Formats: sequence, structure tokens, C-alpha cells
Amino acid sequence: MAQLGRRATFEAGNVRFAVQHELWDGNIDDHSDQGVAILVVGQAGGKETTLLRFNCFDLERSYVYGPEHVNKLCRMDPTVDGNPIGWSVKQIRTRLPDMLRAAKYEDIAQQVDMQAVARTLAEIESTARSQFASGRNTVKHNRGTDMFEAGNFRFGLELRKQVGGDGGLAIHVLADLAGTPGRTYMEETELLAFDCFREAPHYHYGPRNKNHRIFWDKTLVPDPLEWTLQQFKSGKLRDAIDAVIAQPRTREAFEKLGAEVVPGTAEEFTRRLQEDYARWVRIRKQTGIRIE
Repeated sequence: MAQLGRRATFEAGNVRFAVQHELWDGNIDDHSDQGVAILVVGQAGGKETTLLRFNCFDLERSYVYGPEHVNKLCRMDPTVDGNPIGWSVKQIRTRLPDMLRAAKYEDIAQQVDMQAVARTLAEIESTARSQFASGRNTVKHNRGTDMFEAGNFRFGLELRKQVGGDGGLAIHVLADLAGTPGRTYMEETELLAFDCFREAPHYHYGPRNKNHRIFWDKTLVPDPLEWTLQQFKSGKLRDAIDAVIAQPRTREAFEKLGAEVVPGTAEEFTRRLQEDYARWVRIRKQTGIRIE
């Protein structure tokens, strides 16, 4: 069941629009994701019904004809369609009656007041964009009570207890985005979190920015701590961190600190350092620059 955030509604004749932020959890919902859903709602069969649904998420970019009836899902093409919120609003503006007919709501389609719809769309789009940016569900865990340094990463261990009574060992994977460790201008962030809880064990990709959360299937993963440690031992940690760093929001966080994100292996990083060093040695010789 998706975790719902803020919801705003807009009346437009015989239909109503709802804009709501949603957090999807892996192994509970279709996949781990979050973003904004734009719903077209109306009276069908004597009850309020979601007639159309537009999913404008980080990963899921789709629209659904008659989620409670036809339930036909179609994908947006992010390359061709661009921003999913702008694309969805455009379809509502130009194709709403046709889409309602495709969802098998012919009577509602015939009575749609497109002028009333058009008057609401600017506010709908503005609200959807605002919710996507500011309504984002993120978490900021404690660093942990026991810290273990591992090169340019560190692990924090913490025994956590939830309000509802669940809890267990949490492993935080941390790194410095910029600055010098121990200095006030050092920026530390949590890249991954593994909550090995008794009742609802789960893990997060990029808790403080992306926060895509996946719950373990306890039938297949009866011991989440053992599973987590196995991922570390088998070299999957780097792949998981690469998945976090590849996200636009993580890149934005680095760029605000004046850092450039260049994913790659340790060998590639070493080669780049050697190339940069050789280049600056050459420049110094050519220009006569002296290092003070």
C-alpha cells in the first residue's frame, strides 16, 4: 500500500482532480519509487471513482485508464515525452474526453466541461511540481553508536527501536561529500541504510535524497543481517553506491558543494589522478608557475 503524502483537490464541473505525493516500497508496492500522482475523479456507478491516473515518479512514468474498471496501464517515453507532469497536463488539456471514453466512461466524457478543466490546469501543474520537489519523503537516521572506518566510507551500527515496537540492528553506510573529516565544513551523508528489524526489515537507497525503500521477503531472506553482510562480502556494495550516485538528486547535492561526480572503479579513479598530475606538471613547466 503506497504511503500517501500531501493531497490537493480541484473541482472542474463533473470531474475533480487530485494531486498527491506517494512513496512506493519495494516488495509491498510494484517497485521502490516515489513521486506525484495526478488523478481524474468522478461519480461512476453511484460512487466516487478514479477514472484516470497519471504516475509522475522517479522511475514509474505511466498512465492508467480506469484503475478501478478497465485498469489498462500505458508507459510514457521519458526521451520523447519529457517531464511527466507537463506531459500529463498537456494530455488532460487536449485529450481528456477521448481518454475517458477509452476508460469506458462514455457518459462522463460527454458531459466534461473543458473550459472548467482548462481553468484549473495551471494550478494543478504548479501544485504537482511543488509536491514533487518539496513533498519528497526522505529520512535522516542517526549515524550510529559504533563507527568503523573503511577507506573513503564508514559504517555506523545502531540498535533501533520503532514507536510501534519493531526494531533491531541498523547498518548505515556513510561517506564525506566534501571537505576534510573532522572539520566543521565537512559534509557527511548517508548513502545506504540497512534496517535489519524483526517485523518489517528493509533497506534504503539514498535515504536523505532518493530514499527508495525495499522491504525484504522474509520467506526468502529469513536473516536480513546475514544477507546484508553477504552483499558486502560479494562486492555488491560498490554497485549499490553507484546506483545512489547515479541519481540526479545525489548529483545535485554534490554540485552544490562544488564537487564533480565521476562514477567508476578504483582503477579508473587512480588513472585519472595520474593523468591530472601529469597534465599539471606539464602546465607548470610550460608556464613557469611556481608553487608557493
